[in-house]
Amino acid sequence: RGGRTGKRAVICERLELTGLMQPFDLEVWYGERVAVLGSNGSGKSHFLRLLAGDEVRHDGEARLGARVVPGMFAQTHARPDLSGRTPLDILMTEHALLVSEAMSALARYELQGCSRQPFGTLSGGQQARLQILLLELAGSTLLLLDEPTDNLDLASAEALQEGLESYAGTVIAVTHDRWFARSFDRFLVFGSGGEVYEAAEPVWDETRVSRPR
Repeated sequence: RGGRTGKRAVICERLELTGLMQPFDLEVWYGERVAVLGSNGSGKSHFLRLLAGDEVRHDGEARLGARVVPGMFAQTHARPDLSGRTPLDILMTEHALLVSEAMSALARYELQGCSRQPFGTLSGGQQARLQILLLELAGSTLLLLDEPTDNLDLASAEALQEGLESYAGTVIAVTHDRWFARSFDRFLVFGSGGEVYEAAEPVWDETRVSRPR
C-alpha cells in the first residue's frame, strides 16, 4: 500500500531504546499500516512516544520523513479540553467546518449519531474514534496509536477500522488485538529478549519468529 508512493515516513537506524531492546533498523513508507506486537514491557509504547517527539532515552537514530506530522493517541490520554462539548461543536469550532462538512467527517468514523452529545457521555469507543478523527483533521500524516481498540466492543473496533481505511496517511499501532491486527500491512515484533523482528503475518508467540531484523 505505502511503497508505491516512494516516500519514507519513518526511518530508524541502529535504534535502541535504553535498556529495553537491541538495536534495529526500520523503514516505513508513507501510507503503510504497521502493527507493533510483543509482550508488555518490551518498549512498544516508548517507541511510539519517541516517534511522536517525546523525550525517550535512546541510542541510534529515529527520524520522520519530510513533511510527516505525527499524531499520538493512547486510551490513557485524558481530554479535559473536550469536556462538555459535542463532536459537532468541536469540529466546527476547532476546524472551521460547515455543518455538512463536519457531519460527513463524523460519518466516516460512524459518529454522526452522537454528533450532539457531550463528550463525557460518549462511549469509550466513540471517544477514541473522535480523538483519532481530530488528529487527522489537525493535519497528522502519521497516526501513532497505542492500544486503540483496548476495552472497545466489536462494533466500536469495526467502526475504528473502517474510519482508518479512508485515512490516506501512515498508521503505526501497538496492539494485542488479533482481529484488529489483521487489517495491517506489516508486523513489527518486540521480543521478550530484546530482539526486534519483522514478520510477514501477526505473531502472538514471539518465540515463533526466527528472523531478526
